[in-house]
Amino acid sequence: MGDPCGIGPETIARAAAAGALGRALVVGDVAVMRRAVAQCGLLLPLAQLDSPEAIALVPPDCLAVWPPPDLPAGLLHLSQGQVHAGAGAAAAACIRAAAALAMAGRARALVTAPIHKEALAAAGLPYPGHTEMLQALADQGAGPPPVRMMLANPELRVVLVTIHLSLRQAIAALDFGAVLATLRIAHRAAAAWGMAAPRIGVAGLNPHAGEGGLFGDEEIAFIAPAVAAARAEGIDARGPFAPDTVFMRARHAPGHPGEFDIVVAMTHDHGLIPVKYLGVEQGVNVTLGLPFARTSPDHGTAFDIAGSGRADPSSLIAAAAMARQLT
Repeated sequence: MGDPCGIGPETIARAAAAGALGRALVVGDVAVMRRAVAQCGLLLPLAQLDSPEAIALVPPDCLAVWPPPDLPAGLLHLSQGQVHAGAGAAAAACIRAAAALAMAGRARALVTAPIHKEALAAAGLPYPGHTEMLQALADQGAGPPPVRMMLANPELRVVLVTIHLSLRQAIAALDFGAVLATLRIAHRAAAAWGMAAPRIGVAGLNPHAGEGGLFGDEEIAFIAPAVAAARAEGIDARGPFAPDTVFMRARHAPGHPGEFDIVVAMTHDHGLIPVKYLGVEQGVNVTLGLPFARTSPDHGTAFDIAGSGRADPSSLIAAAAMARQLT
């Protein structure tokens, strides 16, 4: 369901009313979902389930909602468009329950509506976002699995080495192992989607990919060696290339087949600005490396329009479609 005070419930309601979710189970609060349906002016019946398996009894034109046992009460009393600790706790409860279903094989994939990082922190959760929380939940005793964030649309797929860190911290976190691990994760994920030999272009960190060390030596010190190590393992990785041009080279557009299937970028904004510029309505966030498929829309909680019924469900619909493709 995402943050109950954001636009997540509205995008779910609109997507379901358009018939774009199929047999989806909403892990969330029934009262919040009913409010979203009303705010969007929709005629969409809802069914509250006692267990996820009861979805088999729900008519196809009815949205199935399962409230997890630890879902906080009184969510309708929280003001929409504002940060609330209770909303963060509710979002976390839904994430935990949905991830448990996916881990147990009781769900094919997980599509997460937007959460608010401040609300999550206010609820006492030590995670900066979905990705880190799901990584911790996927720990089955051997430690959290290495995961990476990919943002994708029909024209561009970008996998990030570092995610929710300050730029200074992100640069400090980069090294040979982090880049090589990202290339391995991207290659394995693409192979699982049916790409036998995905072409991976690697963006440098510095202007002009360092210009031979004139503008920084990270490319020489560890990015190029990591690319070489990946190639020695049979991964079709190339670069590092100048980060201001590699995304144009990789973009798949009419009359312009991209040179790469995936671009690996070193930092969050380096990689996400090009994808989001192409349009957030088709953008999908995919977490690579989890033991289940997880996607989410390429937008946030949009507190400025929450409750207005104007939320665009396009990115959620794209996320649901990609979740099906990945399973």
